[in-house]
Amino acid sequence: MAGVTFAELGLGGNIVRALGDLGAAQPFAVQAATIPDALAGHHLLGRARTGSGKTIAFGAAAVERLMKLRAEGAFADDLTLTRTKLKRGERAETPRGRAGEQGVRPPKALILAPTRELALQIDRTVQPIARSVGLYTGQFVGGQPVEPQLHALKRGIDIAICTPGRIEDLARRGHLALGHVVITVIDEADHMAELGFIERVQWLLRQTRRGGQRLLFSATLDRGVDELVAEFMPRPAIHEIVDGDVGAGVSAARAGSDASPDWTSQANVDHRVLIVLREHKDQALVELVRDGGRAIVFCRTRAYAEMVTELFNEHGLQAVELHGNLSQIRRERNLERFTEGRANVLVATDVAARGIHVDDV
Repeated sequence: MAGVTFAELGLGGNIVRALGDLGAAQPFAVQAATIPDALAGHHLLGRARTGSGKTIAFGAAAVERLMKLRAEGAFADDLTLTRTKLKRGERAETPRGRAGEQGVRPPKALILAPTRELALQIDRTVQPIARSVGLYTGQFVGGQPVEPQLHALKRGIDIAICTPGRIEDLARRGHLALGHVVITVIDEADHMAELGFIERVQWLLRQTRRGGQRLLFSATLDRGVDELVAEFMPRPAIHEIVDGDVGAGVSAARAGSDASPDWTSQANVDHRVLIVLREHKDQALVELVRDGGRAIVFCRTRAYAEMVTELFNEHGLQAVELHGNLSQIRRERNLERFTEGRANVLVATDVAARGIHVDDV
């Protein structure tokens, strides 16, 4: 689909302009492959590497799909979506109340991410796309005060971007109604399984509107991800993107197909193993990072991540850490330093860094 434009994929003018402001002038392969199926309302199962553009793929598609459903009258019971047109910059005010009370606008789309950092990164991309057509996003992640999140729910949102634990807690306490959700996106589904979130994700999906659309992105189909597909995604469209291309030995099954994708390891990643004595490991780490430019170093434990960060800084390598022992503010600050190039090394546990995209690493 070389040369195709976002407009030709079915996205509206406001969304196309918002994508241009984000620097997305032409669709990447994953966007060209998945957006038409998502706009058609199909369940979608996709595999694409971090940095391939899948956030724009599911974010733009979800926003456009919501606008189409609204035009078809799918949300006729949502008072805030049928009121008189607001002036530019104004936001509809809804009566205060809990999620189950009439007048509070519940979300119509749910985007689930395994970690706080990934959820916040997704919101930075999806929010301007949604705002371009008058829709609003809300962030609902753990490690942050719940009061601002409750305030956002009372004002009304269209797209909830969240981690499973916090959104489940809000729903069980009656602050959030999921029965209006018609689109659910599950990003990094295999990592959800690794963190033990599959049962929570299953519970959340069972609370959404029956027959709703599900878009799932994952590196593999094992460790419980296959259970999600079997229960909630009958006969999905399947797309696998390797090295930026669709096809050429890569499965790209259409909706309704019984074909299964080849979920092998990424072809564009070189794997190397260095065997060193334990007493030489610190020196080897320093030399690898010093000679390799910007780098992300993964550690098994938080304590070891702290020790490795201190080791790198002692050798003048400008390292920052990212793990669960840090406050949310400090985690965001450290990630920002690394993303902006003010730190050359990010030392992280795999839980903290999964799915985060940083250029030139």
